[in-house]
Amino acid sequence: IAEKEKGNDVVIVVSAMGKTTDNLIELSKEISQNPCKRDLDMLLSTGEQISISLLSMAFQEYGYDSISLTGFQAGILTKGPYTKNKILDIDIEKIKNHLNDGKIVVVAGFQGINKEGDITTLGRGGSDTTAVALAAKLECECSIYTDVEGIYSVDPRLYKDAKKLDSISYEEMMEMASLGAGVMETRAVEIGCKYKVPIYVASSSKNAKGTYIKEQNEIMEEKVITGLSVSNNIIMITVNNILFKLNNIAEIFEKVAKENINLDMISQT
Repeated sequence: IAEKEKGNDVVIVVSAMGKTTDNLIELSKEISQNPCKRDLDMLLSTGEQISISLLSMAFQEYGYDSISLTGFQAGILTKGPYTKNKILDIDIEKIKNHLNDGKIVVVAGFQGINKEGDITTLGRGGSDTTAVALAAKLECECSIYTDVEGIYSVDPRLYKDAKKLDSISYEEMMEMASLGAGVMETRAVEIGCKYKVPIYVASSSKNAKGTYIKEQNEIMEEKVITGLSVSNNIIMITVNNILFKLNNIAEIFEKVAKENINLDMISQT
């Protein structure tokens, strides 16, 4: 509302409330330990629909015209395996029409529709990715409001004297995110970098200065180390007794790729 009062058009992307997505996954497990991925996407997409409808109602209660849109209604076209889709394109005509009518547009993050007409979800960090992709199409800045006050040199929960950064380059943020910094998802920063979308990360509950993720400048290049990442979600696998031939190695990576498994580091000896 404060942004709208400044005379800005506002598009808000929201995720599901609290642990809604986790609760929906648990609900599916009560029926099946290995549910159909298409139906799982159908189920998981409902979390964001609750958020967008309630938030739109809240704006209307305050006297502001608003409209809630699912990923499909917002024109978000996706492709890929269910529960891990990627954004292919966004048709922003409907959003622009609503903005021209003076409405606050509330879009469901984390979801879209594939060419078969099925509701799909974007996997981890899907709402941030939706927000940055929309900002790229609308050619505007993207602000991410979350449970931290910005990007820190190291996780402040692990080190109390961690320093908050005023700015960080896309490349540095992608590196930190891929190595375990959970504030931003790598995919969202990657889209920001590709389309030169400035991303502002700040607290959703405190009025404190946040961090800009943007293109590198000369001052940034002076830094030796920007930050440290810590990750516990890593599994190390050693494969022994394989004849060192290129086609053997290629076959391993081909199988890993088919399962959409993310590899962080490879050591061949």
